[in-house]
Amino acid sequence: MRTAAGPVFRPVSAPSSAELQGLVQKLAERVGRHLERRGILVRDVENSHLALEPEREGDALAGLQGASITYRIALGHQQGRKAFMLQTLSPRLEDRSGQSAAQSGGFSLHAGVAAEADERAKLERLCRYISRPAVSTERLSLTAQGNVRYALKTPYRDGTTHVILEPLDLLARLAALVPIPGVNLTRYHGVFAPHHGLRAQTVRGRSAAGGTSTAALGQGGGESRRAPMGWGQRLKRVFGIDIEQCERCAGRLRVIGKILQHLGIGEGPEAQHLARAGPAGAGLFD
Repeated sequence: MRTAAGPVFRPVSAPSSAELQGLVQKLAERVGRHLERRGILVRDVENSHLALEPEREGDALAGLQGASITYRIALGHQQGRKAFMLQTLSPRLEDRSGQSAAQSGGFSLHAGVAAEADERAKLERLCRYISRPAVSTERLSLTAQGNVRYALKTPYRDGTTHVILEPLDLLARLAALVPIPGVNLTRYHGVFAPHHGLRAQTVRGRSAAGGTSTAALGQGGGESRRAPMGWGQRLKRVFGIDIEQCERCAGRLRVIGKILQHLGIGEGPEAQHLARAGPAGAGLFD
């Protein structure tokens, strides 16, 4: 909503299931037509998914991505066949009319989470969920035949609980997740888009003079920009390593800034940002 004082965000009611389903269908149709006109994708009549054009199969990454989105095997003697799905549950015939998620043509749209401006912890959980890894190593296992069995976190409606892949096909699917160089992985739309005329009035930013400018966002102002987390806080947040707690007595420790700055690893403006290896024993590659 735009007023004389500037843009203001107003809460609105959640979309209904019918509105959500209609929106995701419109998105799927428009995106599909756009990619087809550009000659990048072609509609697969067999399963209504979008598959890569045959002439683009010379591109190794494009071929792997095309096989991945159509649930087909990309490499090996079974190339082109459907991936093996293990169904251990009975199909669910559930009513999805009251749910806040919709799917169509391989697209999914979720509108069941909302966060107020002051709910920073909830916003952080949402960001962590969005940026979570694509594969969970805890759900990976090997079969007696040497294939890779991946357990789904939530069974499909048809009862599928596991996906069985050959090791080479698993590597192909992981390679398909590698982003193309120079492509933004996070995109903003509407008033949050980079070139929108109202972005400067709706997003907190730093002014040209070096000060902090805040957007109204319906409250007529906002609190100042928070200071960035130090490397100790980041270690605790990402890896669960608390450098401020003694491993022997569980007492609290204090980081001596002068020593760190002398070693060139402090947090002041004169500190040198040296490259460091990952923390030993943190289980990064377990």
